[in-house]
Amino acid sequence: MSIKLDILQIQEFLPHRYPFLLVDKVIECEPGVRLLGVKNVTYNEPFFQGHFPQKPIMPGVLILEALAQSTGLLASETAGDELAGMIYYLVGIDKAKFKRPVVPGDQLMLEAKFLKSKRNIWAFECCAEVDGEFVASAEIRCAAVVN
Repeated sequence: MSIKLDILQIQEFLPHRYPFLLVDKVIECEPGVRLLGVKNVTYNEPFFQGHFPQKPIMPGVLILEALAQSTGLLASETAGDELAGMIYYLVGIDKAKFKRPVVPGDQLMLEAKFLKSKRNIWAFECCAEVDGEFVASAEIRCAAVVN
């Protein structure tokens, strides 16, 4: 079963809000397996004012944050009520790689693949692409903690 989420549904799962909500929609989600999300990168993003004014590029840490938010959505869809009342924190990033810059006008495709969970620690393999070209990847771990 594939699930799609719009921005209002995403806001039900993630506590982030503008300008830090970095997933615009989910176009495919198979709970317990994989999620494919989208971040539309626009010139009026606040970080472009200083990164960098003459050649704007999306900061790598924000690409990783967008991937981490995607893992939160996949974990929520996978666990259902099990994560109710919990806050989902980023606790680890391994093997992060960056290949090309992300610029205004790009549509960043965010893929999170579930690896495992143990004692409320969730592990994912993540990848970001633009127009089918590899942008970044990382193994991301998050923890679900009682609020």
